Amino acid sequence: MTAESTSQDLLPAELTMGTVMLKVGNVKLMTDYYQRALGLDVVAEQDGGLYLGRLGKPLVHLAAGPGLNLPGRGEAGLFHTALLFEDQAALAATVASAAQYEPRSFTGSADHLVSEAFYFNDPEGNGIELYWDRPRKNWSWNGTEVVMDSLALPPQRYLEQHLTQESVEGQQRTAAGVGHVHLQVGDVHTAQDFYVGTLGFEKTAGWHGQALFVSAGRYHHHMAMNVWNSRGAGPRKDTLGLGEVLIEVPSGDDVGALADRLKVAGVASHHTGAELRFEDPWRNRIRVAVR
Repeated sequence: MTAESTSQDLLPAELTMGTVMLKVGNVKLMTDYYQRALGLDVVAEQDGGLYLGRLGKPLVHLAAGPGLNLPGRGEAGLFHTALLFEDQAALAATVASAAQYEPRSFTGSADHLVSEAFYFNDPEGNGIELYWDRPRKNWSWNGTEVVMDSLALPPQRYLEQHLTQESVEGQQRTAAGVGHVHLQVGDVHTAQDFYVGTLGFEKTAGWHGQALFVSAGRYHHHMAMNVWNSRGAGPRKDTLGLGEVLIEVPSGDDVGALADRLKVAGVASHHTGAELRFEDPWRNRIRVAVR
């Protein structure tokens, strides 16, 4: 918290990330991927969309996007949806099933000091991170910024160390959540003005002026924004890919406080009381709702 901030200016420390909605061109193919590659189950069908998750908790909402095109590489939108696992064995089981489903979908892995992460693309090019957090007591902080890095994390060695028959057989009976959502934006300065200055996240890290990491409650990051592929991008067109990011907060008072901040900042929003819908400067749709 900065000297100028008050608790009313910040999102609540108990904030969590909710379901990520994707507009998809081939619902059957994408459903097959999220079920077989990532070990998710269909937990609900609503408004023609499928909600897939673990243990009844929806993580990804696949909504048909008829007539929509894939986004161009340089456009704003989704960089990845990050699914968080409770332990290394559970992470290894899903890394193994994703790699087995389509080896070419694997795009990399890294030890970020706070976490261990593996990266994939789904069949329509939406980025996915599968990760496990190290215990918070092992994270290092420089004041308000968490120490992160991208160190080598050989995937085959990781599977040899952590993959078990028990974790493979029990994959769909283990919990997972949306740990964070990483966006592509046009510039980091505008992203910080909006996500920190207006929404009330706190900055937890930067990356050479090319990426911003933000959170509530001193998590390493609930959201991130980068310009690696999208520097200078303007507002998004209506395309396949990211449809909506859900942020969950404890109470209606939290939703109301954010609605007030958006109004003061001149950001258009739709407030129903229990939830708030608005767009960031690149037309990435955000919904904040009571958990």
